[in-house]
Amino acid sequence: MENRPPHDILELNSGASTLRFAPWAGARLLSWHVGGEPVIRWPENANWDQPARVRGGNPLLFPFLGRHFVDGQIGRWRDAQGVVRELPMHGFARDLPFVAQVDPDGRGVRLTLTDSPSTRAGYPFAFRFEALYRLADDHALDVTLTATNTSDTPLPWYAGHHFYFELPHAQRAQSTLEMPPAQRRHQLPDGAISAPEPGETQYRLDDAGIIDRFHVLEPTPPATPVRLVTPGLKRAVTIDLNRPDSLPWYAVTTWTEATDSDFYCVEPWLGLPDAIHNGLGLRWLAPGVSESATLRLRVESLG
Repeated sequence: MENRPPHDILELNSGASTLRFAPWAGARLLSWHVGGEPVIRWPENANWDQPARVRGGNPLLFPFLGRHFVDGQIGRWRDAQGVVRELPMHGFARDLPFVAQVDPDGRGVRLTLTDSPSTRAGYPFAFRFEALYRLADDHALDVTLTATNTSDTPLPWYAGHHFYFELPHAQRAQSTLEMPPAQRRHQLPDGAISAPEPGETQYRLDDAGIIDRFHVLEPTPPATPVRLVTPGLKRAVTIDLNRPDSLPWYAVTTWTEATDSDFYCVEPWLGLPDAIHNGLGLRWLAPGVSESATLRLRVESLG
């Protein structure tokens, strides 16, 4: 049986860049190619029966990201009144269909999710969540996440990205991640967050010590971008987290799945896992208010 998506793929082309999206599958950015080469990857053998679980693209993490716990049980959270609710890890956005509106010039798309009976069961708030992807030029991609509170009570949220960057596993030892000043933390088995330890300004991507680590950024906007340097691919990707009118990004998470995984995830987050309980990056959005977090990805040739 041919492995094909059940619905149409939205493709945007501009100069050297090609973006592919599945709005019906969590508004997933499936891939970004620059000059025909994959920067954000999508596996050829993707299981379209469960696209939210595929290791590729950019799953959108909303309304909460990471793992949240109540009494040691993952996927649960307790509200201010003590009510315990079910909400999957990384939230529900990556499992739901979004509405797509392509920009008139074909260089960008706005993807929108609103609340429904299915979302209100685990997250009893009215909201609009939007992801705007737009090609700034042939080698740069701007991404903005916007949350709007359409209810009459404050709503909690902390969203994030889960970019799967192309990186053949044999090239990890020669690839590096350059970071602005940050403190390194991780999540303990009971859901608690470890004490901070000093971060480095550069890591090799064969360093197992940075798998599933949160690089908590300094409170001031980072003056230098995050930079993924992959000499074997003859390129670097910068992630500029200091964009005009953006919320401050709280942390950048580094993760890959296995020693033979041909990807490395570099994930800008607005908070840390279990922030609904520990407060680390938790945001409260007032009724009728919108707020946005923006970043820019840029591909640079290494010659």
